Amino acid sequence: MSELTYATATELVSLLAGRELSSAELLEHLLARIDEVNGDVNAFVTIDEDGARERARAADDARGRDDLGPLQGLPMTIKDCFETEGIRTTVGAPFLAGYVPERDADAVARLRHGGAIVFGKSNVPMFTADGQAYNEVAGTTNNPWDLTRTPGGSSGGAAAALAAGMTPLELGSDIAGSIRIPASFSGVFGLKPSYGLVPLRGHIPGPPGTLAPADINALGPLARSVDDLELALDVLAGPNDADAAAWRLELPPARSRFRVRVWLDDEACPVDREVVATLRRAVDALGDAGLEVEEAPPPVSMADSIRLHRMLLKGVSTSGLPDEAFAALQGYAGSLPPEDQSVRANHARWLTMSKRDWNVANEERAQARARWAGFFAGHDAFLSPTILCTAIEHDHLPDMEARVITVNGQERPYWDQVCWIAPAGAAYLPAVSLPAGCSTSGLPVGLQVVGPYLEDRTVLELSRRIAEVLGGFVPPPAYPA
Repeated sequence: MSELTYATATELVSLLAGRELSSAELLEHLLARIDEVNGDVNAFVTIDEDGARERARAADDARGRDDLGPLQGLPMTIKDCFETEGIRTTVGAPFLAGYVPERDADAVARLRHGGAIVFGKSNVPMFTADGQAYNEVAGTTNNPWDLTRTPGGSSGGAAAALAAGMTPLELGSDIAGSIRIPASFSGVFGLKPSYGLVPLRGHIPGPPGTLAPADINALGPLARSVDDLELALDVLAGPNDADAAAWRLELPPARSRFRVRVWLDDEACPVDREVVATLRRAVDALGDAGLEVEEAPPPVSMADSIRLHRMLLKGVSTSGLPDEAFAALQGYAGSLPPEDQSVRANHARWLTMSKRDWNVANEERAQARARWAGFFAGHDAFLSPTILCTAIEHDHLPDMEARVITVNGQERPYWDQVCWIAPAGAAYLPAVSLPAGCSTSGLPVGLQVVGPYLEDRTVLELSRRIAEVLGGFVPPPAYPA
C-alpha cells in the first residue's frame, strides 16, 4: 500500500471508481500513515476515526448501486476553521475546544455531497490570524521539510499533512496568502479561486452563525497536483443557496496559447536571492519549453497593491475587535503624526479607518481591477514569487508586529511575507502556488500563477503545463512513502 501514500487525489478517485481500492482500505492506510509520521509534524487538531470508518463502509456498500459523486468516497481532511457537522471545529481557540457544529460549512457540505469522507481537521493559528500554524488547543505544526520551521499559515496543517503524505486533498482559505504561502513553504499546490466562487458560510472567523461574506477571503483546495485542484474546484464552485435561485456558474474554458509576464523581484518587497535564483531557473526552463515569456512589472505597482491589500485586509479584521480594543486603537491612531508610516502605525490607521476611507480604498480596487482586466486582454497570466523567502523558523513572539524575518541577511518586518500575494488578493484574481524547485538550502520555493478574474481554468491549465516542465510535487526527504 505504500504507493498510495503520495498518490494524487485524482489517481485515488480512479482506483475507487474502478473498485481496485475501497474507501475503507484507503482510510486505514491514511490513518496508519498519520500514526507513523504525525508525531513529528503535528498537522491535525482532530481525527474522527470512528465516524470516518462508518462513512467509508457506507460508501463501499453503496458503490456500484448509488452515485457517489466525483470524489467517489475519497477520504480527505479539512482546515479547522470550517464548521463540520459532528466533528469539532476549534479554530485554535481554547473556548471553542469543545464546539461541535450542527451543520457543515457550505464548502464542506459540497465536498461531502461530492463523495468526500472527512476524517480529520488540520491545524491553524487561532482564528486563522497568523502566518504560522500553532495554538493552545493543538500545539505547533512543523514543516516536514525542516521541523524547526513553520509550514506557513493559516492553512499550515493542511499543507504539512499533504507534504507528509497523510491526506490526499485539503480545503483551505486565503485572505492574505493562507493557501498560497503554506503551499510554497511546504512544496505542494494551492489554489486561491476568484473571489466569490465558493460560498463562505460556515467559515470561522466571523463567529459561528455569520452570514455576511468577508471581503477578500476565498476558499479553495490544496493538493499534490493541479488535476486535484481542478477536481476539487468543480465540486466546490457555484452560487450560494440564495443566489442559486437565479444564477448558474459556467466558468470559461482555459485559454490555449499562453503569453505570460514574469516579475521576480521588486524594490517594494525585495526577494531573497535563493528564491530569485530558483525561480530564474524555473522561468528559463519554461522559456526553453516554448512558453512566451515577457519580463516586466505588473500593471498595478507592487507598492500600490501591497498598500491596498493591507488596507482592505485591516478593514475586514476590525470587525472582530472588542469595543475596548477598538477604542484604544482609535486613540492611538489619532495621536500619530502623518510622517509615522511604520507598520504598527499604518495598521492602527487602517483598522480604525472610516467608511469614507474604506469607500476610497474600494474605488482604488475597482480601478486596479480594471487595469488588470486590460492587462489580461493581451496576456494570459502573471508569474511571480509566491512569497519573498523560504519557510521561516518558528516564531511565536506574542506581539506579531515586533517579529522579524531575515531576507538576504537583513531583518525585515514579519508582515513582508504577505507582499507578493497582495495583487491577486486585492483584485479578486485567481492564483495558484506551485512547486518550482528547492533553494540551495533544500527548502521548497513556490511560483505564483495569477490569471484573469473568473478564468480559473486558465490559471489551472497553465499551472498544469508548468508543473509538467518543472516536475511537480516531490516528497520531503525525511518522509518517503
